[in-house]
Amino acid sequence: MVFSTLDGGIGGGEMATEMTAEWKDIPMELLLRILKLVDDQTVIRASGVCSGWREAICLGLTHLCLSWCKNDMNQLVLSLVPKFTNLQSLILRQDKPQLEDNAVETVANFCHDLQELDLSKCFKLTDRSLYALAHGCPNLTKLNISGCSAFTDATLAYLTSFCKKFKSLNLCGCVRAATDKALQSIAYNCKELQTLNLGWCENVGDLGVTSLAYGCPNLRALDLCGCVLITDESVIALANGCPHLRSLGLYYCQNITDRAMYSLAHSRVRNKHGVWQSIKSRYEDDGLRNLNISQCTALTPPAVQAVCDSFPALHTCPGRHSLIISGCLHLTSVHCACAVQAHRATSTTAH
Repeated sequence: MVFSTLDGGIGGGEMATEMTAEWKDIPMELLLRILKLVDDQTVIRASGVCSGWREAICLGLTHLCLSWCKNDMNQLVLSLVPKFTNLQSLILRQDKPQLEDNAVETVANFCHDLQELDLSKCFKLTDRSLYALAHGCPNLTKLNISGCSAFTDATLAYLTSFCKKFKSLNLCGCVRAATDKALQSIAYNCKELQTLNLGWCENVGDLGVTSLAYGCPNLRALDLCGCVLITDESVIALANGCPHLRSLGLYYCQNITDRAMYSLAHSRVRNKHGVWQSIKSRYEDDGLRNLNISQCTALTPPAVQAVCDSFPALHTCPGRHSLIISGCLHLTSVHCACAVQAHRATSTTAH
């Protein structure tokens, strides 16, 4: 590694002085391009080489991941973040909970241009963190707080009243935070939302999902796996209100029936002239590409086949599975067009 010579390898004297001077004279733009080729640990070490490098890195660093830190991440964040005030993306995901509210508060106090933040599995965090982000990071577009089970719905709603630019939210496992009340607030405030993960948020019901469907028309991916309270009403609202929906997770949503599937199959969108046209005929590329209906045991083959026929990007063929029906043995007769064609080709060759 090029930085090793500065840590004590080339010896003393004039050669070391000249070499150090040469390193210090590297243009900021070139230094930052070099640092893009190394890991974040090396970047942090490089910031301690000299005052010139430290200033360049602190001003130029926009993306930082500290997930490699296995011990005392909290202290590392407290010491580093005040220096890197131009961060736009910060990943603090961890395998074991270390991060505490004071670290997130420091992020909010110094990184006002932050756009993407990953706090997944930070089990120690409380509502204090969300309040801090609401006031300090209004430009957030992507937030991952999956597994942060201490957050409440009132604070999540409060956050979205200040951070209205969200395009991606991962709330998987946030049982207390992801409720219909919070989703109504998200639907009202976050009109640009495109991706939302509500996996295993057991308090989510039709009221919340319906609000999202009509409040967030640009929604492209929605994971409702394990949201056991939702019914056909949620899917019907999504079919009517979200013409760009490409991925929908309904795993273990056992209240979903054929009525929901037919609503997806017959989804229609209005073009700029106000003429209704089917997604299949005009918006094939924008239609569903992934649908998980595993363990939705009330569904019948004709209804699911209708969805598959309406969206050519849904596949049941080997290697391209995007219509996931595991656990639904009665749906084994459902096949995408290419699977049927492959079967016919095999049969023809055999004869």
